[in-house]
Amino acid sequence: MRHRIQTIKQQQFMDITNKVADEVKNSNVRDGIAVIYVPHTTAGVTINENADPDVVRDMIFALDKMCPAQEEYFHSEGNSHAHMKASLLGSSCTVIIQDGKLLLGTWQGIYFCEFDGPRNREFYVKIISG
Repeated sequence: MRHRIQTIKQQQFMDITNKVADEVKNSNVRDGIAVIYVPHTTAGVTINENADPDVVRDMIFALDKMCPAQEEYFHSEGNSHAHMKASLLGSSCTVIIQDGKLLLGTWQGIYFCEFDGPRNREFYVKIISG
């Protein structure tokens, strides 16, 4: 199922855990997997702590250190750093479904990761029964 999302910052992590959990609930799948896919080259998806917002800030800070915005990149659009960050995090993740629920750790959440916003974006959730 396709989900539309509006990002409001150049870089932000948006918690999409509840949207994915709703997909699982509506699917009536008891055991299987949920695949979350982001069809963008300057956005990604990851699983990490969703209890302390400092974790997200620290992740963006570290990604900026690894892939800073610079004029020296060859890509003319000026968003090479966003392409690199999206590649580092990846365009998909998979979560086990057990007893009709996402099998996430106590502090884990699923994040849509924007690196070239604000933009109108989308992500897909595919539920596979197993």
